[in-house]
Amino acid sequence: MATVKPLRIAPMPRPSVTVVAGKPAVALAKSLAARRAVSVAPAVPPRPVPKPAVRTTQNTLDASWDRKLGRGAVTPDSSLDLHGHTLASAHALLDQGLDRAIRRGDRVLLLVTGKPPRPESERPHARGAIRAAVSDWLAGSRHADAIAAVRGAHPRHGGQGALYLVFRRPRVG
Repeated sequence: MATVKPLRIAPMPRPSVTVVAGKPAVALAKSLAARRAVSVAPAVPPRPVPKPAVRTTQNTLDASWDRKLGRGAVTPDSSLDLHGHTLASAHALLDQGLDRAIRRGDRVLLLVTGKPPRPESERPHARGAIRAAVSDWLAGSRHADAIAAVRGAHPRHGGQGALYLVFRRPRVG
């Protein structure tokens, strides 16, 4: 009996109140509803979840790259400093900087965003607005296919206030 599921009863429309032979018809409607057969709603198959259109950039590096980035052994080819800018100017500067780095053939770009907000901060929106928006900007960028991975920077390159952007190798041929 543990596997038996209760039947679902379809909702009843509210009856209008009329008087039949001195009694409200609501009682009559309730007794008719009790005699009505119980209907079972057909099972609806779940909709398939669409795959995201944007390529995910989380796990596209091999282990040696991750070890080098984690130790700070990779020297960035160029850097782009966004902190101190407004959101609009930082977004425009990021797009221009990505374009220049890709045209130059850079492999690693150091993106300085500023530190994220502190957890004990009373106003978390007061710091880290650019840092919070960067991942969305990169995912929606026209250069998203050229980015192989985004990783946190080593403390010698800015730590929590910076990111490494690792670009894909250009395809030859």
